[in-house]
Amino acid sequence: MTSATAMTTALPPEQRPPLMRLAREVAFETGTRLFEEGRRADRFWIVRTGTVALDLHVPGRRPAVIETLGHGELVGWSWHFPPYLWHLGAEATSPVRAWEFDAGSVRAMCAADPEFGRAIATWVGRVAAQRLHASRVRLLDLYAPYGSGGPA
Repeated sequence: MTSATAMTTALPPEQRPPLMRLAREVAFETGTRLFEEGRRADRFWIVRTGTVALDLHVPGRRPAVIETLGHGELVGWSWHFPPYLWHLGAEATSPVRAWEFDAGSVRAMCAADPEFGRAIATWVGRVAAQRLHASRVRLLDLYAPYGSGGPA
């Protein structure tokens, strides 16, 4: 996790309480699919404990794990951008406790309070950029002739 993507450092302190008022505590057992690529993105989570793997469907193969998320990290960013469809899949790789948020309620708060909306958009944008970079690196590692070119 990078400090730029953890909710506790990415959102200004005054913007955290309004978001957390919408939180609902949930738990997932190991192996539970939180969402599937291409399906409707109507909620998101912040991990409290445990780990969640983000994966990408690869025809004829097992899903490629792109990144593993843990404490304080945002699971799901597709809820923030139309057409609100998941770009990846997600599965609990250990027992997970998380805060769950209804995407429509958070988007409504963003529309009603431009400062809150800007803070959320900046946070989610940073997460999306970081996840896209992680996806690129992982796919290069898996499929490029010489990997991502990083140090061995």
